[in-house]
Amino acid sequence: MALYATAASVLAGVESRRGSIKGLVYASSFQNVKQLYALVCETQRYSSVLDAVITSAGLLRAEKKLRPHLAKVLVYELLLGKGFKGGSGGRWKPLLDRHQARLKAELARLKVHRGVSKNEDLLQVESKPGPASQVPRFVRVNTLKTCCDDAVDYFKRQGFSYQGRASSLEDLRALKGKCFLLDPLLPELLVFPAQTDLHDHPLYQAGHLILQDKPRACSACQASCLPAVLLAPPPGSHVIDACAAPGNKTSHLAALLKNQGKIFAFDLDAGRLASMATLLARAGVSCCELAEEDFLAISPSDQRYRQVQYILLDPSCSGSGMATRRLEEPGAGTPSKARLQALAGFQRRALCHALTFPSLQRLVYSTCSLCQEENEDVVRDALQHNSGTFRLVPVLPSWPHRGLGTFPGAECCLRASPETTLTGGFFVAVLERVEVPSSVPRAEAPAPPPEAAPRRKRRRRAAAPGAPPRTEQEGKP
Repeated sequence: MALYATAASVLAGVESRRGSIKGLVYASSFQNVKQLYALVCETQRYSSVLDAVITSAGLLRAEKKLRPHLAKVLVYELLLGKGFKGGSGGRWKPLLDRHQARLKAELARLKVHRGVSKNEDLLQVESKPGPASQVPRFVRVNTLKTCCDDAVDYFKRQGFSYQGRASSLEDLRALKGKCFLLDPLLPELLVFPAQTDLHDHPLYQAGHLILQDKPRACSACQASCLPAVLLAPPPGSHVIDACAAPGNKTSHLAALLKNQGKIFAFDLDAGRLASMATLLARAGVSCCELAEEDFLAISPSDQRYRQVQYILLDPSCSGSGMATRRLEEPGAGTPSKARLQALAGFQRRALCHALTFPSLQRLVYSTCSLCQEENEDVVRDALQHNSGTFRLVPVLPSWPHRGLGTFPGAECCLRASPETTLTGGFFVAVLERVEVPSSVPRAEAPAPPPEAAPRRKRRRRAAAPGAPPRTEQEGKP
């Protein structure tokens, strides 16, 4: 146990004074000098790798009393050294046991990002990180609690350099150090260099900032940003977030609504909903109604949802576009045909169900999958099932990565990848109800069910042969 503490002290001296490891080690009074020397040398050699793993795993955030250099030595021994066997590790072994799975997953993810299979190979590609590791840190300003200008001013007072609104992806790629930009497409979205860690930042702790990816992601600290912006519900709207947890996209919807209106958020996982409630409270959300229910079991004819005109559908998917999902769920990166069929079947049912809500005007369907079966094929089938009722909407014409041309109009959809858009892999489609053209005779427009009209008016129509029924638009509340 004393070995690790001494190694941490020596390592701190090396990194702070830039002195000789050998000189510092032999100056110590520790009895096993050779063992100490080897441990410090190897920890120093893998220093940047260990920093990346420790930061990604959130070890120092979870264990606030653990000193950074001691954490680095312990994590080296756990992941790259001899490990803790028998009584080795002392009082730190239980602490590491709590985080062992996460630390190993983050090391595996780092190998995937850098395209290597052995620990030693990480040293050879240290200066050549993979595309996924170059994805910037996207930070949404929570307009329920602050404004973008105030957040920018706060960062500038902390020594950050604000570069204004980005004009291209090249501006984002060039971000380094303490520089940051405003996203070129999305409002209230700040962009920092890759690997920027703001979890301990006071604005994040106070709910003024939401840490999330530009498209979407499947981990608890990240969520949708682009889908909520493309849904664009105006204040006062009624919105359904069909698969809501962990809640970042729900908080984004609430910010777009300015807490005016109603969000019905559904998820079947009670634990995720509890965490979501905490997140929404910290973000200042007051217009959301959480429900531990299956969205597919919700009746579109329920009077509670008769005013719902906007639906965000972000269903469970293979996660083939996200490196974290591929590591945490075996087989998610290369899903089997059977798994894809099962997922696509659920996604198709969810999308077709969402399109049956009578007042629905606009829907966003999104996944973090790269598979055609979960994306274009699902959208195509839903449109065919609702032929003439809904259509794909062309969005963000400047977006460089479009949907696969598997059916007419698929180019309206958006795709992304670290290489083409500096984001994780994802898919988004926007569907809108087809309005009845003004040139179409009113008698050809669909009539509401009989119970929607008062009995006296139905008798009046019956008494006037040839009188046209009300259109679907006229019959909406």
